[in-house]
Amino acid sequence: MAMGEALIEVADLEKVFQVRRRAGRWRRAREEVRAVDGISFTVERGAMVGYIGPNGAGKSTTIKMLTGILTPSGGRLRVAGVDPARERTRLARRIGVVFGQRTTLWWDLPLRDSYALVRRLYRVEEARFRANLERCVELLDLAELLPVPVRQLSLGQRMRGDIAAALLHDPEVLYLDEPTIGLDVISKAKVRTFLRDLNAERGTTVLLTTHDLSDIEQLCSRVMVIDHGRLMYDGALAGLRETGDGERTLVVELERELPPIAVPGARTVRVEGPRQWLAFPAAASAAPLVAAVAAGYPVADLSLREPDIEDVIARMYAQGAVGKVG
Repeated sequence: MAMGEALIEVADLEKVFQVRRRAGRWRRAREEVRAVDGISFTVERGAMVGYIGPNGAGKSTTIKMLTGILTPSGGRLRVAGVDPARERTRLARRIGVVFGQRTTLWWDLPLRDSYALVRRLYRVEEARFRANLERCVELLDLAELLPVPVRQLSLGQRMRGDIAAALLHDPEVLYLDEPTIGLDVISKAKVRTFLRDLNAERGTTVLLTTHDLSDIEQLCSRVMVIDHGRLMYDGALAGLRETGDGERTLVVELERELPPIAVPGARTVRVEGPRQWLAFPAAASAAPLVAAVAAGYPVADLSLREPDIEDVIARMYAQGAVGKVG
């Protein structure tokens, strides 16, 4: 399969759970819960895609169907040409998975021994295993952790260990659920750099779910937003800001303290001495605004701030906005 071809194909995917709820003192009624409700999308080989939404939106259910853990209630699903539910064992050799705080490592074994077991499970040849392990150990800073039992690792250390374990067999697609949870700033930067390099050098396809939207901003050019089992948005990260009616901010450093700046197309939202913050629509060009400010005021410095994506998504949910899908 060449770069640019669809590696993941999802059409009208559904997952319905039967739940029994109390309907009186002695009675219980059966109720359907649609965790995933008619989702369709494709992911090309080599893409890095963010898959985000609030808790209970259907993200984890989708991932579990993509890996074959859950069987869809309806729709069509293919990963690398394989039906995950019918050929789960075959597919397992072609995917890597990191499920949040649920480790795939052996709790009482040293990290090194867990990796040896992973090698046997996937039947990875010795030379390939050693090369992959050395690379992961170096880039994820795992050398000092190899002799440590998994149960003694911190959450952040264990997450790095799980990411390495998921890559020892050279998967074509990597599913990551909260890959930077529990990591400090330096460790987060290492993991992000590692994932970028992995994608660039090996063309590994990455589907990332996270609540840390900095991960999405730094790793993914495409983002899908899901809520109540349905896609609200599927497109470029920049377009997400526009869909949510976000605002960008022009921070103006004046040569001296002045009254609030007044220029067309923007509003002054904050003033601190000679520094002022001007908000304007995310979809608008900053160039006319910058030109107007520079022409009418003594400017010492300018900087542009993009809208906070968490706020954008919150507005989308509040407005019931549906952006570009498909």
